Amino acid sequence: MIEFKKKSNNIVYLCGHSSVVERLVANEKVEGSTPFARSKIIMIIWISSYPKSGNTYLRSFLSAYYFSNKGKFEFDQLVNILQFPSIKFSKKDYFNFNDAANNWINNQNIYFNNKKFVMLKTHNTLKTFNGQKFTTANETLGAIYIVRDPRNLISSMCHHYLFTQDESYLNLINNDASLSEKSANGDCSNFTFLGSWSDHYKSWRDTKEFKVLFIRYEDLQYNKEEIFKKVILFIENLKNNKSEIDETKFVNSIKSTNFVNLKNKELNEKFEESVYSKDGKKINFFNLGFKNKWQNFLKKDILEKLNKNLKNELIDLNYY
Repeated sequence: MIEFKKKSNNIVYLCGHSSVVERLVANEKVEGSTPFARSKIIMIIWISSYPKSGNTYLRSFLSAYYFSNKGKFEFDQLVNILQFPSIKFSKKDYFNFNDAANNWINNQNIYFNNKKFVMLKTHNTLKTFNGQKFTTANETLGAIYIVRDPRNLISSMCHHYLFTQDESYLNLINNDASLSEKSANGDCSNFTFLGSWSDHYKSWRDTKEFKVLFIRYEDLQYNKEEIFKKVILFIENLKNNKSEIDETKFVNSIKSTNFVNLKNKELNEKFEESVYSKDGKKINFFNLGFKNKWQNFLKKDILEKLNKNLKNELIDLNYY
């Protein structure tokens, strides 16, 4: 079960436009002209996002395309794109956040050394935590970052974490926000540092260590074919693979991971990422999807705060 902690006096929680996608294919000036010019041993491709931004939707499509025979999605395929940091990927128990963060890169080297092109999910920011980096160009080949309108995040967080809108807003702007799921013995090896939504997004946008492809969650409602093709081509380019997209598998992957199918699968099958309230009630992971429109749910005072405090980011992402 996810556990939200307090750090100092702050709340700590977890939690296209084609032109936008193309504009945010970040940082061509990476050291070395190709991934292989850097003689990489570890080749992690991060599927990154702030929580509740569509990461699972993107991973479902990628799992169907890369890890099925014909593009038919099943939940168990998600094990091919596991989350990091994670207790699963830690040789030792760490009982404080500093020790956990100090071993982020070490654990990447332990578990993914000599593994080519491993895809990993993360919600971690690229901002340092007490001076510790999350990853570097030595471990990372590239990343795909899916961003979502923060005004739409509020209601999604309210549903998933049973927050009020005010609590969701405070978490969204909290520079010390983090996500931790402790084991029975108190191990917090999967400590994930988030920071604020703004810093999270900009940390991945502005990195110069490796290439990052940005996609907007909202654009997947009407332009998923175009955007998912960009995603596949981006991954294949990172892998230095010039093969063409398997069109039949690509179409099947899109069909089998549309939101209605994912929602129905969760209702009828076991889904490991489902969460439960304190009283044991299941909280559906796939809730409103693209029907989650801030215009229908957001309180006026929360909307005004977001529009004021995140105006530059909303403009940058063509949300404003």
